[in-house]
Amino acid sequence: MRPLETFIEQRKERFVRNSLMSDEFLDFVNKNMKPIEKQMSYYQCAIMEVETKFKVLNEQYSLEYDRNPIEDIKSRVKSMESLIKKIRKKDIPLTLSSIEENIHDIAGVRVICSFPDDIYMLADCLLSQDDITLLEKKDYIKNPKPGGYRSLHLIVSVPIFLQDGKRNMTVEVQLRTIAMDFWASLEHKLRYKKDIPADKAKYLEDEMLACAQISADLDMRMQNVRDVIAENAKPDEQSLLLKDLS
Repeated sequence: MRPLETFIEQRKERFVRNSLMSDEFLDFVNKNMKPIEKQMSYYQCAIMEVETKFKVLNEQYSLEYDRNPIEDIKSRVKSMESLIKKIRKKDIPLTLSSIEENIHDIAGVRVICSFPDDIYMLADCLLSQDDITLLEKKDYIKNPKPGGYRSLHLIVSVPIFLQDGKRNMTVEVQLRTIAMDFWASLEHKLRYKKDIPADKAKYLEDEMLACAQISADLDMRMQNVRDVIAENAKPDEQSLLLKDLS
């Protein structure tokens, strides 16, 4: 093994021992493993609640308007490794109450929509439900991130009903079109490619930004196509489509 590689391996081992294997962290795990597992199960229940709400909305639109605004729903509970990294990044106390209070994306639901308008329609429908409380909203569609990322993020509180009562849980909801999701998935994979020369990195950064704009343009063009079809439908079909677009 070359000296540089040896040095890197030693630093990695030292990092693991000082961070992931520190007495503080091991004590936290030993004392809280059962509560952590229970807390994670609560987040999974909250995901099921939010998923069900979107599935009901999708079914309603299918029955009333003969179309489905939702193409796919994905969900996940943050892994323990990711959670540990987030705790370290935020530099918060190793307590369950602190984690719940400061980390709002442990439970995540991603809704993939057909058209940009569907994103805002579904978001409005979700937030109008009396058991959903909006905690935070970030619109990266109207205000994309510098690198080109687009999505609508909602942090919501949703109740889950347990044997011993009701408990409010926090869930992050991301709403994207198919094009937005395709771009974000590729960007996520490319983000971890560390062995790219500096001159190529700048090219890739510019290219991904250009691709993000192309994706956004495609979304709007496809939505315009849908609108034209609605305008030129037969009277009975038009009333149904226009109701759909309202």
